[in-house]
Amino acid sequence: MLSFFGRETFAKATAPLGKALVSTGLTPDAMTLIGTAASILAAVTLFPSDHLFWGTMVIWLFVMFDMLDGAMARARGGGTKYGAVLDASCDRVADGAIFGALAWWAVYNQHSSHLFAATLVVLVTSQVISYVKARAEASGLSADGGLIERPDRLIIVLVGAGFTGIGQYWGIGWLVYAVYVAMYILAVLSIITVLQRVLAVRNSPGARDLLPPKGTDTETSENTPNSGSAS
Repeated sequence: MLSFFGRETFAKATAPLGKALVSTGLTPDAMTLIGTAASILAAVTLFPSDHLFWGTMVIWLFVMFDMLDGAMARARGGGTKYGAVLDASCDRVADGAIFGALAWWAVYNQHSSHLFAATLVVLVTSQVISYVKARAEASGLSADGGLIERPDRLIIVLVGAGFTGIGQYWGIGWLVYAVYVAMYILAVLSIITVLQRVLAVRNSPGARDLLPPKGTDTETSENTPNSGSAS
């Protein structure tokens, strides 16, 4: 959704910075690890301690920092398969830290079981959305599309958390509930996206072709007499 319209623009905007960073000797993989580690640290320290505004600002900074790894890879002439796996893995860990920290805040600061449940739904479905696509592509199928992807989730949750932090700081009562609205919306959209991706896989060419039972090839080879002479 949001990522579809902004990805190309973001790539063009970060291209000069990517070239500059590559010239320093920093690698895309190092950038991925730095951005992920900083995002996790900010999430697990600032969100649970009820510093939602500053947590949002720091996480947003390092999320943007982490996204520069793609610009660096393009500036270097392309990424690597290892880099792609590392980036995807780090994204999952960072997402888990962000939503896990918010779940902690929901329980111990807000004492809200509803917000906690919505946050857990988003935490689980965010992992499933990515896994469905990765597993489908590994099987030669397609799982593209869906209402929201990772950039969309981050924008929605960080905007909600940031406004809640502002509401707390300035004493604006209704603004405090911004993160509630954000998480409820995310929970619904995430469930829909999971269903959309599973349906996309189901409708992919060859998705419902029968697979041979596991062990068939092994059993056949074991039962075939060896034509060679034993020494």
